[in-house]
Amino acid sequence: MPAEYQGHPIWLRCETKEFERRAALTPTTVKALIAAGFHVTVERDAQRIFDDEEYAASKCKLVANDTWASDAPDTTTIIGLKELTESTDPLKHTHIQFAHCYKRQAGWSKVLSRFARGGGTLYDLEFLTDERGRRVAAFGFHAGFAGAAAGALALAAQKKGQELGLLDPYANEDAMIKSVKEKLGGSGKGVKALVIGALGRCGSGAVEFFRKIGLDEDDIVKWDMAETAKGGPFQEILDVDIFVNCIYLTSKIPSFITHEQIIAAGKDRKLSVVVDVSCDTTNPFNPIPIYNINTTFSAPTVAVQLGADIPPMSVISIDHLPTLLPREASEQFSADLLPSLLKFQDRKVERVWTDAEKLFKEKLAEAIKEEGLDL
Repeated sequence: MPAEYQGHPIWLRCETKEFERRAALTPTTVKALIAAGFHVTVERDAQRIFDDEEYAASKCKLVANDTWASDAPDTTTIIGLKELTESTDPLKHTHIQFAHCYKRQAGWSKVLSRFARGGGTLYDLEFLTDERGRRVAAFGFHAGFAGAAAGALALAAQKKGQELGLLDPYANEDAMIKSVKEKLGGSGKGVKALVIGALGRCGSGAVEFFRKIGLDEDDIVKWDMAETAKGGPFQEILDVDIFVNCIYLTSKIPSFITHEQIIAAGKDRKLSVVVDVSCDTTNPFNPIPIYNINTTFSAPTVAVQLGADIPPMSVISIDHLPTLLPREASEQFSADLLPSLLKFQDRKVERVWTDAEKLFKEKLAEAIKEEGLDL
């Protein structure tokens, strides 16, 4: 490796988002990075699914919780998952994370302007892609799996005339499957679900979950681009109990479902729960324009405003669903990300990193113009 990159410092920050228990780096991948010559620092974090002691066994350096901004040297790369705590402070470090700002989400330019003012760099995990344009690491499968689980739990609660309460992350997949089956009365048999984006990672996760809780194969309606090509809204969505949206949206498309369509159906519909795993709530192209807020683990659902005489419908729009299965989701994601991280020392020539930096600079220029910054 080039001498200037030997022992490159990487700092795993804690996650400040409420209920977030996943980690961008697991003890296994920290150990692999250290073996490759990286200097890895890990912030202590009681919220994380992995105990601090598991990281200590990898021989990394453990430091106090949430101290990267004050204590990490400028040359250190900070890695995390979810967006940073909202602030106007300039960002001087290089960050690897999901920033949720490249698709002009709410507040996007303010997020990027922090990098502009601090001179830092962002490598957005959502846009690290291989030579075929496929993401090198993604939580898609577990997002779909967990989203389907949340939808089934919401349906079970609604059948009892209740709202779905606090969602607690599960220790493992078996515990999740057992719990959901119990809530549904022992099995998911008789429930009908429609998954849009069924051929992708996310959609395949949702389909797999429904199979594991016992839905009959005919009751899992699997749609992808071919089925949605004619353009919505789609009556078929109203004919299932749970609708799970797993598409990756890049441009405006006809809405899948609308308020007008639901109201017109009145009591003649089956649909009770919509799970928007894609969670493009603030995206102007959102194809599910029946709600306008992100939901949370403490309040997982939001009611669709339909009127007193129309049966209730709820939407789940949690933007970090994989944390329902934090250990499995983290292990898979971190293992997939590791090969690219091992090449980070050569980020000025390795395509996955050069493409990500080029995209960052393009988006940064748009944000500078949007914010009217004079740098």
